[in-house]
Amino acid sequence: MTRRFSLVAVAAFAVLTLSETAAAQNAAPASGAPSTTSTKWVVDPVHSQVEFGIRHLMGRVRGSFSRWYGVITTSDRDWSHGKVNVQVQTASINTGNAYRDTDLRSPRFLSSDSFPAMTFESIGIVATDSTVEISGILTLRGHFHPVVLKGHFNGIGHDKEGHERIGFDAATVVNRRDYGITWNEVVEGSRVIGDDVEISISLEAVRVD
Repeated sequence: MTRRFSLVAVAAFAVLTLSETAAAQNAAPASGAPSTTSTKWVVDPVHSQVEFGIRHLMGRVRGSFSRWYGVITTSDRDWSHGKVNVQVQTASINTGNAYRDTDLRSPRFLSSDSFPAMTFESIGIVATDSTVEISGILTLRGHFHPVVLKGHFNGIGHDKEGHERIGFDAATVVNRRDYGITWNEVVEGSRVIGDDVEISISLEAVRVD
């Protein structure tokens, strides 16, 4: 009889403990506890740019991409705690010359038909009152390598509709050969196209939730 009572008591205690634990987990967080509300900032493409530059003989060719999308997601209101994801449509390249742009879309360069998008996904953001450093992975033509974008943090403000906005400018340099873009020509002993590509972004993003 005593043994049966003991087993019943242990079972009842276990059920009571599990019930209390579940109730605690489902309870609302106490005042002052960190918020788990996620926040999303969507890049405003009208007021943002993705640009590049590369050496050609003694000069430099510059261009941009007209179709792309960017978003910053974070578990709280602080964007610097979040992750940046940018997707660029490679076929939207624009250097101001239609013949050259068609060539850049070809398999000799971006191979836009086979690889319609290049992406950047951040793995860390370090921001101060005036600077920003974004580490991430750049994927292009099926190749991916770590890059670090460094630049200026322009701050946080509100537009005339009351929406919260952030802005920053950052740049990096990548070697195009790392991404399988190796075509070149030699003229009088010099390569026509350089290997280093300067990539710069100017982002203005709107908080949407």
